[in-house]
Amino acid sequence: MHMYGNWRSAAAFRVRIALKLKGIAYEETFIDLDAGDQHKPEFRTINPQGAVPALYDGDGPPLTQSLAILDYLEETQDGVCLLPEEPRARARARSLAQVVACDTHPLYVPRVRTFLMEEYGLPRDRMLAFLRNAFETGLKTLETRLATEPGTGRFCQGDAVSHADLCLVSLWVGTGIFGVETAAYPTVARIAEACLALPEVAEAHPLRQPGAPGV
Repeated sequence: MHMYGNWRSAAAFRVRIALKLKGIAYEETFIDLDAGDQHKPEFRTINPQGAVPALYDGDGPPLTQSLAILDYLEETQDGVCLLPEEPRARARARSLAQVVACDTHPLYVPRVRTFLMEEYGLPRDRMLAFLRNAFETGLKTLETRLATEPGTGRFCQGDAVSHADLCLVSLWVGTGIFGVETAAYPTVARIAEACLALPEVAEAHPLRQPGAPGV
């Protein structure tokens, strides 16, 4: 498999984790989002949306959108299962994943930050306040659900890693990159630390990828 990604991309991070947990060999080409490489014609032919990740598996067009890629890997690849078998547990894991991937992450991606500053003249400090509010809204939702719902275990859904955890840890790592306060989210922190203790997650960490500061 061949993936186009970026060191800081939360979406690429969660797909990278899934590939490593399932033991799938892959190559990754890193797109410089800060330099605008995602807008170049050669990348737009890969993904017209100009976003990462984009995953090639054999012939045919690439797979895009991280949750769709995670489902594809779950349905086609052997290795560790990343969704529960029981339907209600599976739905809960997907629901928690979507809190991050559908409702929170889209609010702080580069194209949104750039639009706010360039089109509305939003100063950087106010843009960062908007970004941190997006993080906090998602974190509050996760904390409330994970701390009160009976399905929570060592991880988001029971004691096995699922898509929900891949999304949660991708959000959690972003709090450090963007300076978001996290003291109010102890359950999220506990699960994130359990994820980060896994070798595959540590290897996939954004700050260990080419292009990251200090790499």
